[in-house]
Amino acid sequence: MTDCYPYRIATRRGVLTLIWQPGEGDARDELAVDGLGRLLAFHDLKTLQEYCDQKGWDLVREGAATLDLGVVRQWVEHLGLGSAQAGLLLDAWNFFDDLSHSLKADPPLPSRGSIQDSAYEKIFGGEALGPTTGEGAWTGEETAAVRELLRAGLALWEEAVHGSGTG
Repeated sequence: MTDCYPYRIATRRGVLTLIWQPGEGDARDELAVDGLGRLLAFHDLKTLQEYCDQKGWDLVREGAATLDLGVVRQWVEHLGLGSAQAGLLLDAWNFFDDLSHSLKADPPLPSRGSIQDSAYEKIFGGEALGPTTGEGAWTGEETAAVRELLRAGLALWEEAVHGSGTG
């Protein structure tokens, strides 16, 4: 049986649960899609469990994560908000990366260059957004690059859920 994990996404319209599957070896982490390449999204755990049972997947419910895209959207759209929780933005970044690869999005998220790599390293280290971060803080250019990536990720999410195989 393949292990998979429920991944809850909180939005303005409610909560959807996706199926997250860790990549084995060098394979990328993925979100489950249907035969047409549409994101699988479920409104309740019973339907999600039934789907996983049909596929022969072991649904591991321990430590199920919830990502609040409403908070991410506020940070992206309102420049004056200042800082947000670094962990939330890192989770969103990683989620959008997994989503982009799972959907084989075209165009994918903005390409990662040295500015994005630097911003990612700083946020992964937990230093990017602290009030006393000093040299580890994001530069204006890095902050803008992260907002651009998250904005593209939010647009990809909206496109995905409008065409999703919702259960």
